[in-house]
Amino acid sequence: MTNTNASLNPNPTTANPVAVITGASRGLGLELARELARTGWRLVLTARGEPDLARVATELAELTAVKALVGSVVDDDHRAELAHAAANLGGADLLVNNASTLAGFDLEGAPMPTLAQFPLVGLLETFEVNVLGPLALSQLLLPQLRLHHGRIINISSDAAVEAYAGWGGYGASKAALDHASAILAQEEPDVTVWSVDPGDMRTQMHAEAFPGEDISDRPLPAAVIPAFRRLLDENPASGRYRAADLLKDDVLTNDLLTEEV
Repeated sequence: MTNTNASLNPNPTTANPVAVITGASRGLGLELARELARTGWRLVLTARGEPDLARVATELAELTAVKALVGSVVDDDHRAELAHAAANLGGADLLVNNASTLAGFDLEGAPMPTLAQFPLVGLLETFEVNVLGPLALSQLLLPQLRLHHGRIINISSDAAVEAYAGWGGYGASKAALDHASAILAQEEPDVTVWSVDPGDMRTQMHAEAFPGEDISDRPLPAAVIPAFRRLLDENPASGRYRAADLLKDDVLTNDLLTEEV
């Protein structure tokens, strides 16, 4: 099923639409920002690391208008700044909730903690970053997104639907984000809400999850960008999608939904 909302390319009714992307300084968030900048979107970007975010802002400012704000999605004031920045550009057409944490603390080379050993303060932080932060930012941006019949992309994981030892905290938080996305889609008929599992990628986060292992066989984040491009161009109904399915050549239909909402 195809919606009538804007495609990846600028909406003909909205010149140079606006995207808000969290976790935009590296990995998937960075590659999504690059792709949107190339197609004329204006960007509000955020990440916690100032040097990396500054480099990204400098790079993409050659292509489009960029507002880069350093901070954490769990910070109330920072989320308000992001919403204000998007409003100043004319209002958000797209929100990408990409920022996440594996365990809520620096693993420092240690393996992912089992649930029996998971520090509760880390588990709380995991849910705050991976669930509450995206939901809170969505709440602030919904008035803008409703006006533009916008989209929300919540980055999910196969750990949300598969049971992997050591991934209990992260997987449970992504499962919660998936379910919140499905309910939000039901409650907000003027906004399309997608959960997207990008699959395994060669990122810093993935390296931290598998300390000492060679992850060079995983694709770089840029390899899955065509899946997101297809999602935005063909604009299917709200639901949960896998990048691996979106990269197939067949016509995008509801058969690709892993959970229709």
